[in-house]
Amino acid sequence: MRLGRWRAEGVVHDGVLRDDAALPFARGYTVGDALALGLAHLPTIASWADEEAAVPLADVTLLVPVEAASVRDFVAFEEHVEGVSAAIDGASDVPAEWYEYPTFYFTNPHTLLADRATVRPPRSARMDFELEVAAVIGGADGSDGRDLSPAAAEAHLFGYTIMNDWSARDVQGREMRVRLGPCKGKDFGTSLGPWIVTADELEPYRDEDGFLVLEVEASVNGTRIGRDLLSNMGWPFAELAAYASRDSRIVPGDVLGSGTAGNGGCLAELWGRSGGLTPAPLSPGDEVVLRVEGIGALHGTVGIASDPPAIPPARARSRARLRV
Repeated sequence: MRLGRWRAEGVVHDGVLRDDAALPFARGYTVGDALALGLAHLPTIASWADEEAAVPLADVTLLVPVEAASVRDFVAFEEHVEGVSAAIDGASDVPAEWYEYPTFYFTNPHTLLADRATVRPPRSARMDFELEVAAVIGGADGSDGRDLSPAAAEAHLFGYTIMNDWSARDVQGREMRVRLGPCKGKDFGTSLGPWIVTADELEPYRDEDGFLVLEVEASVNGTRIGRDLLSNMGWPFAELAAYASRDSRIVPGDVLGSGTAGNGGCLAELWGRSGGLTPAPLSPGDEVVLRVEGIGALHGTVGIASDPPAIPPARARSRARLRV
């Protein structure tokens, strides 16, 4: 089943998306309600779809498929780390710590973008995309989402969507030298969509170790830039979810990004391997299309950079300890 949110004739709807039709949920139910109920209750969720209120899919504008409670983005592909470390730091390196645990950072749930939306980037000479798949967390009967084992975390994986973690690499590189995260290099926009495919739909693609063997690819202006298998992640999603819950909690509506696929899942990886800006950074008007087997395609267009008010640099301070 595919769940999503859309606008039709100025009204926002939540419901089921088919190849040719959008079926809104009856009685005001939402995607959030479906996530809270959990994957074990799919028959009930399916019963909410109002067949009589169906409209052609071509007549709706898709919205971000989930009002995310939080967005954690992992870095689960070794090949991506190899390439991007060279582009950012000048030397290809996968630190030993990467292999110990599936590291993530929190990104901004307030700047999520829908399929076919235009992203407004910051001023950047190294604008980039990132090809990712994201798991959307749902409820699991009797679990509060804390300190989960991978087996227990599996029940919280409600479904999957495609994710484009837009990145301003020059901004990212400057901020990471201050020993924090990507921060403003990612803060301006993350695309999710076009819908959520429930986990049962992708079960045929799972291998014996729990990885989803899905073909993924990225193109810019119709030219394929990268292609990979999602199963090249260092950890399957259940282990990402388990780690996210460690000493913490995952809740319905949380989004867990896989991190960027290898073999051209972003431009920075290719820059790191080539030693130059080839292919060229993204520029206004460029269209990026991410395709994931079993899910669909996510489209996004690069807009004109923002021009925010200036902020002055840090002032020299006395470091006095008492007020004079």
